[in-house]
Amino acid sequence: MTRIGQAVMLLHGGDREEARNRFGLLWAELGEAGDAFHRCALAHYMADTQDDPGDELAWDLRALTAADGLREESAGDDRPAGDGAAGDGAVDDPLAEARVGVPGTSSVVRAFYPSLHLNLAADYVKLQRPEAARLHLDRAREAADALGDEGDVNGVGAGIDRLERLLRER
Repeated sequence: MTRIGQAVMLLHGGDREEARNRFGLLWAELGEAGDAFHRCALAHYMADTQDDPGDELAWDLRALTAADGLREESAGDDRPAGDGAAGDGAVDDPLAEARVGVPGTSSVVRAFYPSLHLNLAADYVKLQRPEAARLHLDRAREAADALGDEGDVNGVGAGIDRLERLLRER
């Protein structure tokens, strides 16, 4: 996560090309089968470095797919950290220990969804696909509403409102 954070700092500092290069190297290192949390974060930020709206959409869809995988992991595996499937005490998931004690990994995952769907809605607006944009905007709103007061992380609620107004005007 540290290297992802460093690339995010480059992105926020305005160096999209270098951020994109670093994210690309990290993605190649992580691979499609890497940890879902890291894939989600990396793809989410990689989308922001794209010049082409179709490429941005592809990365945002990867982020959503990774979040779905993370949700499935947290719902389907109730073993404590260090409970290796081989029975030898080895840790199968190197991040499992870090996730222990997090107040509901599933709640952490749920917190991703408003932003992920909002980004997808914005992508579809850029691609002039208003029906798909509305679908993801509705999903963003539903996900934010399900979180209650915790749902407006980083102004996502305001972003949802702005995009809804934009779509109504079209």
